[in-house]
Amino acid sequence: MYDMETRERTLALLSQGRSLNSVSKQTGISRYAIRSWQTRIEPVSRATECPRCERMPRPPENAVAYAYLLGLYLGDGCISAQPQRGGYALRIACADAWPGLITACRDAMRDVRPMNSVCVIACQGCVMVTSYSRHWPCLFPQHGPGRKHERPIVLEAWQRQIVDAHPWEFLRGLVHSDGCRITNWTTRTAGGERRRYEYPRYFFTNTSTDILRLCTDTLDKVGVEWRPSRQSRRAQSVSVARRASVALMDRHIGPKH
Repeated sequence: MYDMETRERTLALLSQGRSLNSVSKQTGISRYAIRSWQTRIEPVSRATECPRCERMPRPPENAVAYAYLLGLYLGDGCISAQPQRGGYALRIACADAWPGLITACRDAMRDVRPMNSVCVIACQGCVMVTSYSRHWPCLFPQHGPGRKHERPIVLEAWQRQIVDAHPWEFLRGLVHSDGCRITNWTTRTAGGERRRYEYPRYFFTNTSTDILRLCTDTLDKVGVEWRPSRQSRRAQSVSVARRASVALMDRHIGPKH
């Protein structure tokens, strides 16, 4: 948790016209955390209990963090019962190659459940960012037996309101988990000479048609053009390749780091 002085000093750098990337590199604070402070600078109280278990259920207090974590969970996350702890473990798989993603995932978990600790468990080629709580199924009602692509995945009304309010955070979570930004290339003949051309594009791949639809519906709402692209017999991909749409994705998401 960062103190108020650090948060205010960081936002002051942004107010000077600095980019989010440059401020993040200078301070060592993730872009995700800085972006969430622009919505709410005050730290969430560690005494906060589950908002979904109150007599009048309400959405999580930090909607920006939740939208991002929801995307991560639907992409590369799972919730499993921990009888010995009397609760559940939320695990998000993050590749070792993207330390910035690991930090952003940890920050999001802490911001959504600040009263629960977050640990990183090393695995071969990746880490499992993990947090234990009795209330993860309350916050992610898509949890259920079996794999996500083997059961219906439908957002509840309160989740839909959060995604509608913070669509780019949700898309960032999806792309950071089961997506990527790559550079494609092709060759063309110009003036009798064969030349190589490179162009960036985004992909999101998942085996759940419901999760793919959540992704494409949100892309439609933010004005990103996409097309389907089959990657294997099981998985389906969404491709974003048009220059204006890639530029929009770069402005709000960017490559993993």
